[in-house]
Amino acid sequence: MIKVLVVDDDQDLRDNLVEVLSDNGFSPSSAENGEDALEKLQADKFDLVLLDSVMPGMDGMETLPLIKRAYPKTRIIMLTAFSTVNSAVEAMRSGADDYITKPFKIDELLVAVRRCLEEAKFGVCEELLNSDDMFKCLANATRRKVLMLLYRESKLRFMDMTRQLKIDDHTKVNFHLKILKEAHLIEQDGRKNYQLSPQGKKIVTCMSSIAAD
Repeated sequence: MIKVLVVDDDQDLRDNLVEVLSDNGFSPSSAENGEDALEKLQADKFDLVLLDSVMPGMDGMETLPLIKRAYPKTRIIMLTAFSTVNSAVEAMRSGADDYITKPFKIDELLVAVRRCLEEAKFGVCEELLNSDDMFKCLANATRRKVLMLLYRESKLRFMDMTRQLKIDDHTKVNFHLKILKEAHLIEQDGRKNYQLSPQGKKIVTCMSSIAAD
């Protein structure tokens, strides 16, 4: 489940956002200032931080670079009042991924959260897919079919795979499986069943996301 940290000195707003995020399928936690947020981040991994720009003690502008330096893959959306929009824009130049102005509608916030997380997902996909070796491996349609087939079926024996792929040339299928194994995208269990490796599951998730888009 996607973990979101809400950082704001307004307890009512924190509690409301935690409730809304929880109702929409997220796993939220909260912190009342920058120091508290850094402690929470050190204790647990969060996918996204909703960070108030102005708070007593360590505010969002001070906390932002510390979070980005220690947790560069954690996405950050700044929560800012209308009077501090310029500061929020400056924060984005310093590493924030988006900002939203107070007061805001819940639907508006949820759209920003989901968009930010989608961008993060495609960023990870770009890292995984954007290499010459991986591109060459996935450029072949049969190898892509093998990955998607194993994604659907979980595990398959060699002959079951050839039947489902409708390929009579077993040598050809064996060649493609060897390429996928060398790329660490598939593996075999003790019974010689083929299955996706952890890396292969990530790749198929990325392929599915791109196709759905």
